[in-house]
Amino acid sequence: MSSIIQVKGQRAKIQRAAQLRGTLSMPGDKSISHRALMLAALAEGESTILGLAPGEDVHSTRTCLEALGVPMTADNGRLIVNGVGLRGLHPAASPLDAGNSGTTMRLLSGILAGQPFRSQIDGDGSLRRRPMRRIIKPLQRMGAGIEAHDGGFAPLTIFGGRLRGMQHELPVASAQVKSCLLLAGLFADGPTTVIEPVQSRNHTEIMLRHMGVPVEVDGRRITVLPSALQASDFEIPGDLSSAAFFIAAALLVPKARLKLLNLGVNPTRAYFLQKLKEMGAVLHWHNHRDLHGEAVADLEVESSELTGAEIRGSEIPLLIDEIPILAVLATQANGETVIRDAAELRVKESDRLRAVAINLSRMGARVEELKDGLRIQGPAALRGAVVDSHGDHRIVMAFAVAGLIAAGETIIENIAAADISFPGFFERLASVVG
Repeated sequence: MSSIIQVKGQRAKIQRAAQLRGTLSMPGDKSISHRALMLAALAEGESTILGLAPGEDVHSTRTCLEALGVPMTADNGRLIVNGVGLRGLHPAASPLDAGNSGTTMRLLSGILAGQPFRSQIDGDGSLRRRPMRRIIKPLQRMGAGIEAHDGGFAPLTIFGGRLRGMQHELPVASAQVKSCLLLAGLFADGPTTVIEPVQSRNHTEIMLRHMGVPVEVDGRRITVLPSALQASDFEIPGDLSSAAFFIAAALLVPKARLKLLNLGVNPTRAYFLQKLKEMGAVLHWHNHRDLHGEAVADLEVESSELTGAEIRGSEIPLLIDEIPILAVLATQANGETVIRDAAELRVKESDRLRAVAINLSRMGARVEELKDGLRIQGPAALRGAVVDSHGDHRIVMAFAVAGLIAAGETIIENIAAADISFPGFFERLASVVG
């Protein structure tokens, strides 16, 4: 692979990089890919998806939909989905397997809640530990019958049927919960409204509109009307959450200049880039364009001197996936970085706050784990260490970047988790470092 990055089995060895240069395209956006599959399945007619994310999470969504009777065919880099309409799904022969994907389980539950049959959806050990009560309660209020392990965990047994349109006020901003309820609203007897405490990712609203569904957005209030979906073609932009690790590497490694092509820069996702600019990052955008309602651009990044920042409150839902790599960046920023109001990270694929704090401490960073966040003093001279992924793809990739700026050798254990969202991550990173 390279002398800087070596992968063998479940372990990656990473040395300090002297420079980083190149031009890359990222895999298709994972969040948009999930939604494109589900909505194409519910449309009437043939939809074509180009650039579908290749990771295991999106594959879980595809296999669940196929088990529900949706025909799909791969054709020369495209996926053709023969939508069955809102009422065309059939009971699966066995429990649906969402794997490690919270998006699959939560969004698909909204669809299953509106079906006139019983379904069961399960996942791996990690997914079984993630809270599902946040979708169970509102779906039950809409009229679905749902049984869950220990009152709020997978496996879920869903007795679908006629749903009531109603208003939901979310206690915590969550694009997954919002999307689950909007999808359930397609099967309701009237309008379904979701009110968020702060705005979260809006890919579902954009895609529903693209497919002809009436969606009203008034600030943090989103209303969907029951409606058939029109089959459509999709080109999935590059995933900004995956790009975040390469952007961070280019900011931290000396003599770096990196260009990322066809990157999704939806404003509800691109706050990460705005925060980096506030911290002093040198970023240049080119070729802005619209792709089925999603903002897309090319991005150039170069080595930068960063300053610490405060990250909290309404910023957290807009940065939720990027907190681990922001913590790595904070170790090299001048001054203190404080992350608060991020307790949600304790119930992701791992307890990400604890995983980041433990691994950064092993590498010599000055980090304090808080109840709902982290406090990091920078800059710190990181040293190579043995760190563990805790079975979390974002921890794997964040500490691969940390290894590029640490003295000596960094060893990351249990790296297979990276394949959940980014197969070939280490090969892609090795192609630009030297």
